[in-house]
Amino acid sequence: MTTPSRTRTLTSVAALSLTLAVTTLSGCADQQTEPETTATGPVVEVAGMAFSPSTLTVEAGTTVTWEFNDGAVTHNVQSVDGEESVLRSPWMKTGTYTFTFDEPGTYDYTCELHPDMRGTIVVQ
Repeated sequence: MTTPSRTRTLTSVAALSLTLAVTTLSGCADQQTEPETTATGPVVEVAGMAFSPSTLTVEAGTTVTWEFNDGAVTHNVQSVDGEESVLRSPWMKTGTYTFTFDEPGTYDYTCELHPDMRGTIVVQ
């Protein structure tokens, strides 16, 4: 048999649980998710053990984004030997790396782990 004080306690616990559930659900409904950040300039895809496009021509002042998406394979973007080391991304499996090309010229790059992966940015 339930005593009056035990009934009040159970009723209070049930009411509190219901209030928390409604608050949590209404909080979820009110939250607005931020849209994913997307590149506003040219994109080089890093996938399939390649940079695509392998050659890209841009105007000075353009920001290029490399989008890494090659499964479990780690890559980076690194200026080729002899080039001023302006391109040096972290090692990534997924994610993005951006660089703004302010000076005209030809920028050759590679993946240090996969030297057959090569790309070129031509800045006019």
